[in-house]
Amino acid sequence: MTTAETRAGALPDLADVPARDLRVAVLGVGMMGADHVARLYSRISGAQVVAVSDAFADKAEQVAAGVPGCRVIGDPLAAIADDDVDAVLIATPGQYHQEQVLACIERGIPVLCEKPLTMEAESSLALVRAEDAHAARTGRRLVTVGFMRRFDPEYAELKALLDSGGLGEPLVVHCAHRNAAVPPHFTSEMMVSDSVVHEVDVARFLLDEEVAAVTVLRPRATRHAVAGQSDPLLVLFETTGGRMVDVECFVSTGVGYEVRTEVVGEDGSAMIGLDAGLVRTSGSPSGAARSTSIAPDFRQRFGRAYDIELQRWVDAARRGEVDGPGAWDGYAAQAVCAAGIEALHSGQRTEVRLEPR
Repeated sequence: MTTAETRAGALPDLADVPARDLRVAVLGVGMMGADHVARLYSRISGAQVVAVSDAFADKAEQVAAGVPGCRVIGDPLAAIADDDVDAVLIATPGQYHQEQVLACIERGIPVLCEKPLTMEAESSLALVRAEDAHAARTGRRLVTVGFMRRFDPEYAELKALLDSGGLGEPLVVHCAHRNAAVPPHFTSEMMVSDSVVHEVDVARFLLDEEVAAVTVLRPRATRHAVAGQSDPLLVLFETTGGRMVDVECFVSTGVGYEVRTEVVGEDGSAMIGLDAGLVRTSGSPSGAARSTSIAPDFRQRFGRAYDIELQRWVDAARRGEVDGPGAWDGYAAQAVCAAGIEALHSGQRTEVRLEPR
């Protein structure tokens, strides 16, 4: 029985549980990494955090002290190589991801990497190829990328509705991604690479096709924008199937964290992100209530999604599988973001350069 199961009072099905828990090292224990350590310790079954690593040793010691049996390994590559580590969760800054994910692939252990997979499409493609080579030798894939919205119950419900044909053919997707505020270093390019990247994955997830071209428009900037930056942005994706996805990205609203997605299909529409579950309109009358509450930040809005994501990652890793967005999804997202940043600078429609899958 795992520590989490003992605290929850649940009894595992021992026939389905391997001999021991998945021993996880968490690399990077800033806000996101520390949240994941707490989540793995208190809410996820089948896993044990045995090591943490961070450039700030005091922070690493503080986080490790809260988890029995957890130790600090200063060098993240040493943590990946440690014999007591079965799997790795990467929450370090993006510039370190390529080296760390590659080390996990070379050792042959599962890795959950927070987005971005890497900072550039080319380096993400290199990881895709490295994992492909490992899979060709062993039959196993190892890389999961942390696009947590796929695990959010509202997004899962919307995806199931689309897959069932409940809206007919989807035609247009409308998205809004709003933050109350961002730090002074947050640029318009980061709006694309750090915020809109989630809508890139949402579009690919919901529609099951790639983004072929990107256009970025700059409306009049809010007075609350970071000096010299364009905020909000309007981003248009064209998919390989001829569908359109528009994204309003506004990161200095002063209000809260709002993420909405509406799919308009041939036979109706459906929207999520209204704090009322999935709201569907169609030819038959239906009522829907709308809440006025707004989540203060992404951890509140997607807390449940993170729980589900990590539980499914742990369960799949123990089975020797990947259950969720993989290295290709991380690469495809970076390729679209590269086109988006090019479109931001040029003001022109920009085609996505994506290698054949």
